[in-house]
Amino acid sequence: MALKIWLDGKLVDQEEAKISVFDHGLLYGDGVFEGIRVYNGRVFELEAHIKRLYESAKVIRLVVPMSRSKLIGAVEKTVEANAVIDGYIRLVVTRGTGTLGLNPLICENSKLFIIADNIQLYPEELYEKGMKVVSATTVRNHPLAIPPQVKSLNYLNNILAKIEALDNDVPEAIMYNHEGYVAEATGDNVFIVRDGVIYTPPAEAGSLEGITRGIVIKLAKEEGLEVVEKNLTRFDLYICDEFFLTGTAAEVIGIVEIDGRVIGDGKPGPVTRLLRKKFFEYAHGKKL
Repeated sequence: MALKIWLDGKLVDQEEAKISVFDHGLLYGDGVFEGIRVYNGRVFELEAHIKRLYESAKVIRLVVPMSRSKLIGAVEKTVEANAVIDGYIRLVVTRGTGTLGLNPLICENSKLFIIADNIQLYPEELYEKGMKVVSATTVRNHPLAIPPQVKSLNYLNNILAKIEALDNDVPEAIMYNHEGYVAEATGDNVFIVRDGVIYTPPAEAGSLEGITRGIVIKLAKEEGLEVVEKNLTRFDLYICDEFFLTGTAAEVIGIVEIDGRVIGDGKPGPVTRLLRKKFFEYAHGKKL
């Protein structure tokens, strides 16, 4: 069945969902987006994602062509039109049609489109056995170049690190900032556990303030676990007891090896398994 795409204020058939080749979203990666999950027909943390979208747009001086309430309604209509029960939403706002020059101020009205579809997740086996990662040589963008909190369409920095991961036959790579501190994975936030304490890099280290990250921190604290935001080094990753990533698509997934160093006993640890279980219950409203 062909998808229904929200474009220009209405639902259109997938084949009709087109934007100009002169759109600065395509020409320059000038725009913002959100990836949002759907669980049991319910859009997950929608208001938080919409809030972040508007904040990202404000930073790059991009006008979102809908009010927040209407945008929430559009997302829900797109999910319903495609009968998505457990899936994924991509919400995108581009600068709009302009010239071949950089000037964003002469672009016509910004474009907004919404895709609701299924998503390719990591296989269940990877959650049970854990994932291997490598350290990327690609350095995370400097925070003064582009704020890490902005979820922009320009993902080339992450893509170059992803290529490094794939070249090493692993699904993910860990990115470090210009000072050598851990920033994030190519599409997920980083957490480690050492001596019973959970550590995660702060946003200023170059990490996106992930929606899933925030929920996992809350769930951990509800379980009486201590969570500390601090700069982490590669050394910290090598010697930690547990290591896991969080993200909209990945949810909570354990890391069992980095750069050939085995983490813990080589299996996802007890804190990782607990938080995966708690997140599943929170997201799906049911027990594992």
